[in-house]
Amino acid sequence: MDVMRDRNLLLIFSLAIVIISGWYFTGSHTATAEDQNTNQALENPLAGTDSKWSKPPDEVLKSRLTPLQYKVTQHEGTERPFNNIYWNNREEGIYVDIVSGEPLFSSSDKFKSGTGWPSFTRPLVNNHVVEKTDRMWGMRRTEVRSKFGDSHLGHVFNDGPDPTGLRYCINSASLRFIPKSALIDEGYPEFVSLFESIEK
Repeated sequence: MDVMRDRNLLLIFSLAIVIISGWYFTGSHTATAEDQNTNQALENPLAGTDSKWSKPPDEVLKSRLTPLQYKVTQHEGTERPFNNIYWNNREEGIYVDIVSGEPLFSSSDKFKSGTGWPSFTRPLVNNHVVEKTDRMWGMRRTEVRSKFGDSHLGHVFNDGPDPTGLRYCINSASLRFIPKSALIDEGYPEFVSLFESIEK
């Protein structure tokens, strides 16, 4: 009797699993909003972002960047102070990510820090510069990276001048400088007015 009852229970349980599985996988299951959002994110990884700026594949970066640029941007390297292209650059214009081209800093916010690296009081476009905690070398610092290129830029410190009190200490190797005279030709017309107001 017990054996027969156990067999019947096992049969009923197996049938129930088959029925439920068939209901779920034949489309009777209605996707929730969370399911739909997840699928959309997988299909379009740039959904909800400024897709104008993006990071090229690694093989492209290796062919386009110098060894120093690649080391700094992709492997959190640091260039030598006072021996880099922009530490003492005084020309008016903007600095963009060498990897993605997204605008990062302006010469209007650049100051002489005495450190030997380009230093800025603030980003040109706030949400293009992302902060992350850096615990390398036994220190706790705030790393700054580009949002779309995910390039290592440098670090930000709380010892800068007014009006922010911040010092964005940036590697020249992470940057490309666009002089104000070339902003339109290079595809950054929205920043021309920034320097027109300075001239007035």
